[in-house]
Amino acid sequence: MLEGNRVSRISVRGFAVASATAVTTVGAVVGVASGTPQPSNDFEATAADATLLADIPVGQQAQVQVASLTQQADAQAAAADAAAKKSAEEAARIQAAKDAKAKKQAAEEAAERAAEEEAERASREAARDASSFATQSSYTVAEVKAIARQMIPGEQFQCFSNIVDHESSWNYQASNPSSGAYGLVQALPGSKMASAGADWQTNPATQIKWGLNYMNERYDSPCGAWSFWQANHWY
Repeated sequence: MLEGNRVSRISVRGFAVASATAVTTVGAVVGVASGTPQPSNDFEATAADATLLADIPVGQQAQVQVASLTQQADAQAAAADAAAKKSAEEAARIQAAKDAKAKKQAAEEAAERAAEEEAERASREAARDASSFATQSSYTVAEVKAIARQMIPGEQFQCFSNIVDHESSWNYQASNPSSGAYGLVQALPGSKMASAGADWQTNPATQIKWGLNYMNERYDSPCGAWSFWQANHWY
């Protein structure tokens, strides 16, 4: 009987050492998670706790083990939750920075488009109308180009000029006998230009006005018309 008690007590003491070690380890984990320094005398704490646990009846040792493991699991869960929270906060901060950058870029692009549209509108309004030019009996190529420069918005003039170069070489009386196309922009038929003025056959300003309206309505701009012309050799 004495020998049996001795064996049981030794077994209990061994379990106590293991359990106390687990408790000490849990305490260290909790201390690290909270930022509180932990004492390094683990051996002394373990020995003391083991001595106390050795006196616990055998029937209660299972409860002590469960309590120790539960405490350890709680500490690990708390540390995991803290790490997950920190990760989530960092991800939210990064996403907020990205959203702010995207909004700023979108606002800048919108402002730039608005400025370009306003500049184009102002340029078109500043362009002279065909009726503001005195009519002449005839016009040289230089005179026709000078009229066009005053009627076509500056950034669109070169595109308009490219088309007229190919269509009529700036001859406002150019006529295609096979198709009936006429004038600077080779309107087909030429009588279409009557919507811009009754003098469409003799006034280059009237032809330029009609051609500009046609390019704006069908291709958004002379440069849009020139892009189409380059791909198809007609517009």
